[in-house]
Amino acid sequence: MSTREHRFAAVDLGASSGRVIVGEVAPDRLDLHEAHRFPNHPTRVLGTLHWDILSLHQGVLNGLKAAAVHTGATLTSVGIDTWAVDYGLLAADGTLLANPVHYRDTRTDGAAERVALTPRALYSATGIQRLPFNTLYQLIAAQGTSALAAAHRLLLIPDLISYWLTGELGTELTNASTTQLIDPRTRGWATPVAEAAGIDLSLFPPLRHPGDPAGTLRQDVLAETGLTRALPVTAVGSHDTASAVVGVPATTPDFAYIATGTWSLAGLELDAPVLTEESRAANFTNELGVDGTVRYLRNIMGLWMLQECVRTWDTEHTHTGGTGSTGLTALLQAAARATPLRSVVDAGDPAFIAPHHMPDRIADACRRTGQPAPRTPAETTRCVLDSLALAHRRAIEDATRLSGRTVSAVHIVGGGVHNALLCQLTADACGLPVIAGPAEAAALGNVLVQARAAGAITGGLPELRALLHSTQPLRQYEPTGDHSAWDRAAARLGDPPVTGAATGQRKAATGQGDEEEPCA
Repeated sequence: MSTREHRFAAVDLGASSGRVIVGEVAPDRLDLHEAHRFPNHPTRVLGTLHWDILSLHQGVLNGLKAAAVHTGATLTSVGIDTWAVDYGLLAADGTLLANPVHYRDTRTDGAAERVALTPRALYSATGIQRLPFNTLYQLIAAQGTSALAAAHRLLLIPDLISYWLTGELGTELTNASTTQLIDPRTRGWATPVAEAAGIDLSLFPPLRHPGDPAGTLRQDVLAETGLTRALPVTAVGSHDTASAVVGVPATTPDFAYIATGTWSLAGLELDAPVLTEESRAANFTNELGVDGTVRYLRNIMGLWMLQECVRTWDTEHTHTGGTGSTGLTALLQAAARATPLRSVVDAGDPAFIAPHHMPDRIADACRRTGQPAPRTPAETTRCVLDSLALAHRRAIEDATRLSGRTVSAVHIVGGGVHNALLCQLTADACGLPVIAGPAEAAALGNVLVQARAAGAITGGLPELRALLHSTQPLRQYEPTGDHSAWDRAAARLGDPPVTGAATGQRKAATGQGDEEEPCA
């Protein structure tokens, strides 16, 4: 292990913004500095929702330029992580054939029904949760289009950015596993699935793994960014959740995690996939992680629901002659005072995927289940946060039951760590301690994989996480309140009662006796 300080650039692209973050790593030291942040504004063209990928690429270049200024051009390497499932198609000469389509576009409606495999067979082969925007369904929806017919290569978003920076082609494994075209047992392509769906796997460049070299920055990139030497790009957990799970500062293996942001990804880190029919019916996914791990998790709608509500309220306020925007701090304070668990919705319902009119859709969902519809922004916000906490509880309870694992604590990482109300409600719902932090888990995981590849640090995931635990600010939330109230709220959505095993986990974790109400 090197004793000097190293600096790494983490390119971290999210659904609403992108960042280039510099990580400074030395023995017993891990610091982050945000060099550049830029917006990610999708654009609808001729009825189709696209990512503005060229604008994002320019944001990355501007960020690397800012990182060069911050570090005096002394970066050791660059790593890239983004959201999953979406892709760009390249012609034979390497040019982009069309702007990538956004996963929230409706083109995949009905695509799952066109797969010539039963849902059971598909899950047995790939272990991936059925979501309408999986790459498998996007490619089925794209069949017959001129862009797909002309494509020579298909690059997932982080691999596309990497290609533009280096000119080298590759498909990073953790992100590839979200396509529903990877066999989680062999960690290679699920050829029978691709053949049944009519998908040409030769479109994908060869697989590479976190820590593998991914090329060096092109001369034109060096000239534009002010970097002065052939800087390597290192493959990291290029699905941002893969990097975020590396960034969980757990000190023992019996932890659950919730990577929060636009989505909540709640689950466990396992050594092998769970491919049972019960797991499929519970809608769990087996995505591949760093160092041969499996991210056994469920996708939950996440803070997207609240973000869309705030956007709607701001628009309505503007249309009625108001100025400014909804104050999130005041909104959360009012939500904390609102009646708890008055109404809850299923935060995993695909009805909440699309943008626009979110408060109305939440109110309609409450009415359909015989609950009072929220009347004010504060009540709607409390409904969203109670519902997310309830979904977190159900995902963790289901994950432990289906995998046979036990959990003593829940780690919340990502943007949701700043939402103290959500963290406390999750502790209350799960009946387990919640450790919140770090907020920049994806960037930290990105940096740690780069640092290990460069020899700046050594060890496996436990050693990387020990460094996180000793250097990053964390906050712990203990469960409070009436646990049975969460059971009653869950029953309104048809959730089954929690199991005895889950009850035992909560009692062991909190030191509670048999007289306490059961809770996952």
